[in-house]
Amino acid sequence: MDNIVLKIPYGTRDFLPDEAKEKRFIENKIADLFAKWGYKEVVTPTMEYLDTLMFGANRSDESRLVKFVAKDNRTLALRHEMTTPIARLAAMRFKDSHLPLKLSYISSVYRNAEIQKGRQCEFYQAGVELIGFQSAAADAEVIALAVYGILAAGVKNFKVSIGRVDFVKGIMEQYRILPDIVEKLQQVMEGRNLVEYEKIIDALEISAEGKATLKEIPYLKGDCEVLDRARNMALNEQSRYAIERLVEVYSLLETYGVGEYVSFDLGILRDMNYYTGIVFEAYTAGLGFPLCGGGRYDRLLSDFGRPLPAIGFAIGIERILLAKEREGNLEKNKTTGVYVAYAEGKLKEAIMMANDFRLGGKIVSLALQAETEEQAKLYGDENGFDEVVYLK
Repeated sequence: MDNIVLKIPYGTRDFLPDEAKEKRFIENKIADLFAKWGYKEVVTPTMEYLDTLMFGANRSDESRLVKFVAKDNRTLALRHEMTTPIARLAAMRFKDSHLPLKLSYISSVYRNAEIQKGRQCEFYQAGVELIGFQSAAADAEVIALAVYGILAAGVKNFKVSIGRVDFVKGIMEQYRILPDIVEKLQQVMEGRNLVEYEKIIDALEISAEGKATLKEIPYLKGDCEVLDRARNMALNEQSRYAIERLVEVYSLLETYGVGEYVSFDLGILRDMNYYTGIVFEAYTAGLGFPLCGGGRYDRLLSDFGRPLPAIGFAIGIERILLAKEREGNLEKNKTTGVYVAYAEGKLKEAIMMANDFRLGGKIVSLALQAETEEQAKLYGDENGFDEVVYLK
């Protein structure tokens, strides 16, 4: 029996006291920031009807959901992201509200997934959704808030890469790439499989110039010079508009004071069937996955009967924890407060002392039975208390 280990479900984890404290610190910092920017927190059910979660999504996403059947025989699923539930909420509960809607959340989400470092089946996200405006001002506000959110959480070294899915769509259209080929190219680009990407392009029956242009897309990364290169590649109105909108948004981001954290990556696609305009991801050195991701999704609310433009992002809380650990930037204040212990007959005095300490802002743990002074000191040392107070 001593060798039996009680396991938890695949893809989940426990947060021990210091980890839970750090997680709560990050969440509180982000929540305070969202509120200061005028975003109101909402909480949606952990489970939704499967049909609801499939709105605006590719049906293949269903394999990622944790599903079960309710008493009415309808299929339910644990939410696998927060944008769709908030879109439902906006259409149902805020249908008469003035626009824009600025909503925020800090929630757990669930996905069937292969486990890697920074990837879980249950994980925590903090994010916002700005609903009702399609302007560059809306795009810039959300990206700037993502930057400030990561900074508030305590990560110092990161970059937010921004792109436009409509730039890539426009390039594909100008060379008349068939939809099934576009989907394949998107999949390999999302997986950063450039060898397979170029192999698919080489098999296309288009001009050599067209092949060279398509192969250039994943390498359109960097500062504003990238936009000049992209502008020369754009031969139709859709792609040109995408570039000009990026120029406008970046100018506003500089005004927000976050220009140093922003770069361009026109090879960011995410889901071209879902996202409609600007997309962005935040990365830090040493992690092979984004700290944050988001973009514009102007079609989703139409599925709920209220066609409105929208943009949002989600920050991965566990990923922030990993990034801070790698930076050596976890919170230094490990204060566990005061341990109040007492001799026989001193319990009431100890309770009053503990109350006084708490009213004064201290963290206090009160002994639950009388003990010797030596026992109190030993317990205090073993549990890392800053101070042990003993009533004789």
